[in-house]
Amino acid sequence: MRDDNRVSSETSSGEPAAPVVPSAERSRLPTLLGVAAVLLLADVLTKVAVVSWLQPGRSVSVIGDLVTLRLVRNPGAAFSFATGMTWLLTCIAIAVVVGVIRFGRRLRSTWWAVGLGMVLAGALGNLVDRLFRAPGPLQGHVVDFVSVGWWPVFNVADSSIVCGAILLIALTVLGYEPDGTRAPRR
Repeated sequence: MRDDNRVSSETSSGEPAAPVVPSAERSRLPTLLGVAAVLLLADVLTKVAVVSWLQPGRSVSVIGDLVTLRLVRNPGAAFSFATGMTWLLTCIAIAVVVGVIRFGRRLRSTWWAVGLGMVLAGALGNLVDRLFRAPGPLQGHVVDFVSVGWWPVFNVADSSIVCGAILLIALTVLGYEPDGTRAPRR
């Protein structure tokens, strides 16, 4: 055993084997990217289905009037904030994607990887709409379709961002660090 807590052994040919890194030291980037990929796929598939099955202005009841599916094309951010500034929202989404991936390479906490993977999926899901949907690149309108009571219409990407952010806030409040350690309580 070495001083740096890494375990090494020799192969049958007598050559040194690659060190075995304890799980707390391994990067959680694959977890982050896996969570992001699954949720991004869910977001894209649900949007494709909704655009092909629902007609704008018509609601489909899921649970009475409480939960409905309704196709809405949103040119702004959450709550239709920043309508007309789609290019700025696109730039912000690109910055979030780059930041999460850069930060994710240093992650050692599985739960932080899950939370950031959710945020990454949401940013990518809405970014895909802004880049590839009408009216054009950097100006595309995001497809929203889930309506719950008085809450604004949203999509899988929006849910991923919100749930990921809540998880990250909870981890921070409980003292769980991105490096996999837990801060002592005061």
